[in-house]
Amino acid sequence: MIVRLAHVCIESDDLAATESFYGYLGIDRKFEFRNKQNELIGMYLDFGNDTFFEIIKVKEPRKEGIIRHFAIEVENVEAVRKTLLGKGVEVSEKELGVDHTWMVTCHDPNGIFIEFHEYTDNSLQKTGGSCEIDYQP
Repeated sequence: MIVRLAHVCIESDDLAATESFYGYLGIDRKFEFRNKQNELIGMYLDFGNDTFFEIIKVKEPRKEGIIRHFAIEVENVEAVRKTLLGKGVEVSEKELGVDHTWMVTCHDPNGIFIEFHEYTDNSLQKTGGSCEIDYQP
């Protein structure tokens, strides 16, 4: 059922410094998020093997717990949804994200937000590019 860890998302008030740091390690930008004002407000860094690190711009990162969520790539998000619902877990409806990836979400027992991703042929995680989202740091 599980394919791999899809991505981990962290907050940053300095996207350039964060991208530079991971660039030192050979981890480069796969795609970016821009708001309606065309401001860079986030990006996916490519760890290889379809695993990513998402960096999202905030005005001030939290002092603790700056990981916002993590995502797990799955073969079939609807099957995952049905399995979790069958166990009494509250799970979102299946939706196609602005990155062209099917997704369902839930929280683990510790309150950690988890996304389950099913990539499509058009998923930006595979094709690269830029997507516009309605977000302000």
